[in-house]
Amino acid sequence: MPEMKIINKKYRVLENKKIASNRFMMKLAVCKSFLKICKPGQFIHIKVSDSLDPFLRRPISIHKVNASSIDIIYDVKGKGTTILSSKKKNSFLDIVGPLGNGFNLNNNKNKIPKILIAGGMGAAPLVFLAQRFKKPKGLVLIGARTKKEVVCKHEFKKIGCSVKIATDDGTEGIKGSVVELFKRVITSVENKAKVEIFACGPEVMLKSLKNILKANRLDAQVSLENFMGCGIGVCLGCAVKTESGYKRVCKDGPVFKLSEVF
Repeated sequence: MPEMKIINKKYRVLENKKIASNRFMMKLAVCKSFLKICKPGQFIHIKVSDSLDPFLRRPISIHKVNASSIDIIYDVKGKGTTILSSKKKNSFLDIVGPLGNGFNLNNNKNKIPKILIAGGMGAAPLVFLAQRFKKPKGLVLIGARTKKEVVCKHEFKKIGCSVKIATDDGTEGIKGSVVELFKRVITSVENKAKVEIFACGPEVMLKSLKNILKANRLDAQVSLENFMGCGIGVCLGCAVKTESGYKRVCKDGPVFKLSEVF
């Protein structure tokens, strides 16, 4: 596997706004070299503090790419992301990236139907993927616990994607999981073999999706959400078992074929 170019620089925070009760969107001014090499599915590793506490960087997927900046979306869960949420406009963050292997877009020039399946915050990195799709942009299926937790619906629509929603409590879209929604959708597709499928979400969602795909003789490219320590494949803290042995999510992934994992 060819080595990816990695950039380590301090980037300026252009915006860091609260978009939900515990969720933030940050816009970072990045260099032209970063924009030239970054690919959907990759992530950045952020040093949130100038001190040694917290010691580890925070890995966050690239959500969206703009003319001279990138956007990330993150939930405030612990000390690191709490510090990140306090960063003000025009402050600087030490960032390593882009990291990891992203989605394979070899079929992007062909007008192959595409389905994107997002569970919870798994929608965030799929927006960058949809940005890179040629027309038609494809169908996006978004799953969440409730209407208030649906992520990126309007951004997908702005790009030109069709969007369907599934919520656990039925407050938006169908009542049920996004995998159940996918099962309904794929049942109505005549030529299933010509559909490209991409997904990101919790492990339980991906395992359930794998069963549906296997029954339909299909596969998907999926982005895994494992915890990452070093981000460059040294610490082995994110290793996942695959059909060909253990792989590092941060370096060999985070994108894998679903048939190869779990």
